[in-house]
Amino acid sequence: MVVKLYKNDVSPVARACMMACDLLNVQAEMIDVDVFKGEHLAPEFVKKNPLHAVPVLEDGDLVLHDSHAILMYLAEKYDKNGSLYPKDMKQRALVNQKLFFSISFVYMRLRDITGPLIFEGEKPSEKRFKAIDETYGFLEEFLSRTKYLAGDSMTIADISAFASGVALGFLVELDGQKYPKLHAWMTTMKQMPVSQKFNAPGHSAYEKFIKKLLAA
Repeated sequence: MVVKLYKNDVSPVARACMMACDLLNVQAEMIDVDVFKGEHLAPEFVKKNPLHAVPVLEDGDLVLHDSHAILMYLAEKYDKNGSLYPKDMKQRALVNQKLFFSISFVYMRLRDITGPLIFEGEKPSEKRFKAIDETYGFLEEFLSRTKYLAGDSMTIADISAFASGVALGFLVELDGQKYPKLHAWMTTMKQMPVSQKFNAPGHSAYEKFIKKLLAA
């Protein structure tokens, strides 16, 4: 049975799942959900995800509607050699730690700005922008210890943090002199073929959309 991934290319968390599918050679059926037309509010979609958001993964009778849970599930099932999600318990714990950091800091610092802006027309305060710079500092510290967030090889934690973190860059420019390790990591992630294919186009559209709202 083919795995189905409901997504929208402008969503950073959906793009993380798209990249993971490609890296793990998952033959997933990518199904677009046009949130601008309200397709995420359709009863049949809300039945899949009461939070009416993308991404959503369907694998037979299993339905998952959190990108981080999706990443963990895909890696658990398809990453046979443990390259993106180590089999070793301690190494996996480090990946989980950074994965949870990704959702609680990287994605939420983005969401704290874009959520009120998109749905309420509320412009972000200076405090929100300072919180992004603080997150850059945390990431810099992590990457000063290891090449990637959870070790010396890329994992699903990097995929998750990159997809959301790259979007922070058009809200608060990343200073490469202040954060050299983060800048180098971000450049490496951007240059990956899977990133160019699945992240770059949606990121560009997302950037234009958010900047238009900020300028309004």
